[in-house]
Amino acid sequence: MADAKVIPFDDDRSRSGGAQRSARRRAAAGPAVGTAAVSALPGQQDAVLQVQEAGQGDGEPVEGAQARDGARRGGWDRRIAGGLAFLRRRVTGDYEVDEFGYDKELTDQVLMSVLRPMYEKYFRVEVKGIENIPSDGGALIVANHSGTLPLDGLMLQVAVHDNHPADRHLRLLAADLVFMMPVVNELARKAGHTLACAEDAERLLRQGEVVGVMPEGFKGIGKPFGDRYKLQRFGRGGFVSTALRAGVPIVPCSIVGAEEIYPMIGNAKTLARVLGIPYFPITPTFPWLGPLGAVPLPTKWTIQFGEPISTDGYPVEAAEDPMLMFNLTDQVREQIQHTLYKLLVQRRSVFF
Repeated sequence: MADAKVIPFDDDRSRSGGAQRSARRRAAAGPAVGTAAVSALPGQQDAVLQVQEAGQGDGEPVEGAQARDGARRGGWDRRIAGGLAFLRRRVTGDYEVDEFGYDKELTDQVLMSVLRPMYEKYFRVEVKGIENIPSDGGALIVANHSGTLPLDGLMLQVAVHDNHPADRHLRLLAADLVFMMPVVNELARKAGHTLACAEDAERLLRQGEVVGVMPEGFKGIGKPFGDRYKLQRFGRGGFVSTALRAGVPIVPCSIVGAEEIYPMIGNAKTLARVLGIPYFPITPTFPWLGPLGAVPLPTKWTIQFGEPISTDGYPVEAAEDPMLMFNLTDQVREQIQHTLYKLLVQRRSVFF
């Protein structure tokens, strides 16, 4: 019966290259002194030969698996080390925030990571026209607002953060109510958002930031389901005046999909006044299903950024011209509304 080599079944091959080289040298030199050659048992010769061929015929699969395992272990090591370093900086206070409270590190590593699964897997957001946002300098993104709860603003933030080639970050202008809520106030500040006032917006734009505004406000987010995708009044054009003063382009943005996440079929106005909120929504699931009724429907979203409207060709005093404010505001509103209708015609289904 032919002698067979000892086959290492204990996965020593995946432990280190040095152990492999030692095993090959021992095999080439033959059995050690005082050690008898091991013979295959009857009926097992074919199995032994197959194992030998798999282990000796081609070393690339084994080495490739080792490389993948090493890369995987190295990736986890880096993640753990990065997480520990992040926690250390949080504990020691060794991190930076700007004058508005924006914490870039916390936003990139934590807040975006929390929102991204909802953005990618739940709403499956499709982004179009991201190249219309300038790669540098200030820009004012003007978007429609809907959905009963302001999830559209958060998804818009992720869309800019994850898709813009220049890694730009969106700074949203939020309503007073956002900064009156204890936990939400802190998170909004950390995420880079600020109060919807002309002074803060102009300061951010002059610093070269991308600022987002939803002029419909509560009128848009709290409108009944029957008025979905019908833009409400855009206010007095304050956002146009701010863009003119800062000399930055206005980028219209249309969001489809947010209207159906909480179909608002009623509004308990008395309860809203008691609670001190703009409206108290009644939907097919809320408040009837309790906390489960607060889960949004998994609609399919599309966010499209339109062609920017330039403002740098206007004189300084143009920001005080009410007729120009009205015309530019109406131009932005009409462009958003037209794009909404176009996206709705192209949409196959609310959920797909």
